[in-house]
Amino acid sequence: MIRRWIACFVMAVVAAVACTTIDDNRTPSYQVHIKLNSVGLWDTYGVHGMGDYRVFSARKKLPSNFHFTANTYTGFAGVLLLIGYDFTTQTYNSPVAYEIACPVECRYDVTVDYNPETFEAVCPKCGSHFNVLEGGGAAVSGLAYDRHYGLTRYRVTPDNGGYIVSN
Repeated sequence: MIRRWIACFVMAVVAAVACTTIDDNRTPSYQVHIKLNSVGLWDTYGVHGMGDYRVFSARKKLPSNFHFTANTYTGFAGVLLLIGYDFTTQTYNSPVAYEIACPVECRYDVTVDYNPETFEAVCPKCGSHFNVLEGGGAAVSGLAYDRHYGLTRYRVTPDNGGYIVSN
């Protein structure tokens, strides 16, 4: 009787944990390295307040006036940089960065669009919505939510008055 109870308990714990696990490594792993590590670069290309965002994509040459170097890498499809909750430092109003490829589609040409009014990233193809403000890129609706997919997060590290985005 005790063994049966223990087995049921273990299965319930495993099921509960499995249901809350987010797969945020669905897209192919490509290098990310965006140097905005001076006050001037950060003032020009960084993000400074709620709703402010920037997309970096070497494929799409975004931002159009950004000087991409041989050492600039923007992931699989690109990088969404915005102000939000940083899970690493557990602080609000911090720069955070995500892969823009939809984790459901897993294609470099199907990217999420950021809506600064709802503070969500939305995939125009599958309709999934992602909480990028304080949810760490977790899906809040759509196929990504049903499948427990999230956007890949990247590190945003302070450096010399600016930041470096990397993985």
